[in-house]
Amino acid sequence: MADALIVVALLLVAASATVAVVTRDPMRQALVLSVLGVVLAVLFTVLQAPDVALSQLAVGSALTPLLVMLSVRKIRRRGRTEERER
Repeated sequence: MADALIVVALLLVAASATVAVVTRDPMRQALVLSVLGVVLAVLFTVLQAPDVALSQLAVGSALTPLLVMLSVRKIRRRGRTEERER
């Protein structure tokens, strides 16, 4: 049973990572990156590494996507401001 869970978790990681690479919009990429972080945390939990899973939840599924979204928002705002000045 444990082997089946590991295989399912690995397939979910592969699928979500592929979607993250294929997605072109940075905001959607950040959301997919968050999903990938949660799926990786599940994989680490299945592999009996709860400390790594908790770190992945905090950093990979919450902090990193948030920073990406804030950066994209700031860049888009700056682009609009520069267009108005012209």
